[in-house]
Amino acid sequence: MKKWLFILIPVLVVCLAVAAIGGYYAYQWLTGPLYQPGLVQAQINLRSSLEPPPQTGESGVWQVEPDVVLHYFASGDGAPVLIIHGGPGYPFAKPWSGLEPLKDQRRFYYYDQRGCGQSTRPFDRFPSSNTYYQNLQTLDQGLGLEAQIADIERIRRILGVEKFTLIGHSFGAFLAALYATEFPAHVESLVLVSPAEMLVMPAEYGGLFPRIRERLPESERAGFDAFLKEYLNFQNIFPKSESDLVALNDRMGDYFREAYGRPIPVEQGRSGGWMVWAMYIGLGQHHDYRSAMKSTEFPVLIVHGADDLQPEKASRTYLEIYPEARFEVIPGAGHFAFEEKPEDFARLVGNFLGLK
Repeated sequence: MKKWLFILIPVLVVCLAVAAIGGYYAYQWLTGPLYQPGLVQAQINLRSSLEPPPQTGESGVWQVEPDVVLHYFASGDGAPVLIIHGGPGYPFAKPWSGLEPLKDQRRFYYYDQRGCGQSTRPFDRFPSSNTYYQNLQTLDQGLGLEAQIADIERIRRILGVEKFTLIGHSFGAFLAALYATEFPAHVESLVLVSPAEMLVMPAEYGGLFPRIRERLPESERAGFDAFLKEYLNFQNIFPKSESDLVALNDRMGDYFREAYGRPIPVEQGRSGGWMVWAMYIGLGQHHDYRSAMKSTEFPVLIVHGADDLQPEKASRTYLEIYPEARFEVIPGAGHFAFEEKPEDFARLVGNFLGLK
């Protein structure tokens, strides 16, 4: 018996070690990011080429893939500037008041990212016969971070410019920074407005959801906790429809408005559904993009509203990848400085872009 124990114990130890290592890598696969900087430039995990198809000539529409169109509107004349909205999934319906004073020297393009607003929504429901992993891959390819970043590059090519300026707001600022990492040679300058705390996950300064919760009345926090469990229940996401997810995102928007504590000063288009969860899934539950995103090839302006729901130290995390960036705080402004303090915003951006 002792002889067998001497044989079995080492075998069991090895089996337990293998199981532990396998469990670790399974955890990494299930919770880690699907997106890594560099994938788009290498054209990995894209549904189609970075070269956009021929344009239809229809006003206010960019054809970025054979079956995907992006709706946009523009204001002003001059060199193109692309506005990248946040949310995820909340496009702008009107030009920013803080950019209108600059429109005689720049042309500002506002577009609905794929999967929200009036742009193409590739999915309604997923076939129940598909496996979870197949659905995950399909969703990521169709609406994930790679697809959104690739669309920015396709827009640049449609506009026919070698370089352009990007202005990103909130989650859109994070997307703009990812594009600038993938295609730094095509960025003239970068303006990040209240950039989302997404460079590292879990977020170093708490993240958005805990900040919403702490600003809600005590009587509403249990309801928010229950909602958040449903909102972040990725394991049971695929039986849902696009309209189910739009409704969930709108409920999150309602909680944000209540926590914000002041009127939301922007008019927005119809929110996203599957695209929101595609980007969450692409980010995973843990990542650190900072070392892959360092770049000093273009000037950067970071704008933070002093009264923002997001603390200043969270916006300042972007100085870790852009140490030479100008960091400006606008007193009296919150998350939407371009509407809450439009004159101050126009002055900062105009000076940064060298406009008279």
